Amino acid sequence: MSEIEKEVAKENASAEIGDIGLPEDLARADLYGLIARFFQMPPDQELLDQIAATADQQDAADEAPLAKVWMDVVEVAKNNSAKAWHDEFDLNFISVGKPNVVLNGSFYMAGHLNEKPLINIRKALTEFGLEAAEEITETEDHISALCEVMRYLIAGDDVEVSNLTNQRVFFNEHIRPWYDELCDAIEGIPEMHLYHPVAALTREFLAIEGQGFDMI
Repeated sequence: MSEIEKEVAKENASAEIGDIGLPEDLARADLYGLIARFFQMPPDQELLDQIAATADQQDAADEAPLAKVWMDVVEVAKNNSAKAWHDEFDLNFISVGKPNVVLNGSFYMAGHLNEKPLINIRKALTEFGLEAAEEITETEDHISALCEVMRYLIAGDDVEVSNLTNQRVFFNEHIRPWYDELCDAIEGIPEMHLYHPVAALTREFLAIEGQGFDMI
């Protein structure tokens, strides 16, 4: 385990239930939000420019896996237009039939869309007092929706809901069982070069999250 992974895991393990606002937690919430954004819709030029601008803030000597995969995302953000991202997103994630890559947990956990995993997620969201926004077309088992839930469970104001216990349970039940398969599916399409670094970032970050929750 790298030093950065140890630090993230240590913060996950040592934070008291209900702690909010810690810099490490806010960074986690932001990364969940960014992953959600990448999979909800293709990045626009403003977001790509913001990501590219972080290149000057990175330590080139940082060999931590998360830092390295982040720099790969920075490189594809710097060197590819928003249109290229849009085209790759539409080609692989959008389809009237089955897309090249399915972004819904039910597909990986049950073999079909709209199966029991989706029902279980909706039950969990009801217990949290959450519901999907009317303008959201994806079902609640979509990876972007699940990442947004994790973002809320980390950074929300209601400590009865937004706490480490709920983060751990929700992650282990609804994200951990299938995110590797999703990343494998993306990385298995050679032509999908822009989202390969995004998949690598997703895999590495969620692996660190899992390690942290295991230490609790």
